[in-house]
Amino acid sequence: MPAEVKENPELHRFELPIEGEAVAAAYYTMMDGRVVLTHTEVPTEFSGQGIATRLARGTFDLLRRSGRKAVLKCPFMGHFYATHPEYADIVEG
Repeated sequence: MPAEVKENPELHRFELPIEGEAVAAAYYTMMDGRVVLTHTEVPTEFSGQGIATRLARGTFDLLRRSGRKAVLKCPFMGHFYATHPEYADIVEG
C-alpha cells in the first residue's frame, strides 16, 4: 500500500514518505487562515517517478478533508492544479 501524505505542522510541510528516511515535502506558510504552498521538494534520486504528483494529490486531498483553502505560490503545485481542475474547490488566489 502506498504511503499517505501527512502534515507536519512543526516543520510547516506536508510529507510523503518515500524510502527509508527519505521524504518528499510540500512546504507552506499560513496567511489569513489559508495554506500558502511555497515549495515542493523531492530528493533527486527519486525524481521522474511521479512522487511529486502523489505528494500534490495527497496534499490537496488532505486540505479538502480538513476544510482548508490553498494559495499556490509553488510552480509545481500551480502546474498540478492547472492539469487537475477537480481541486478548484480548495484553491484560492
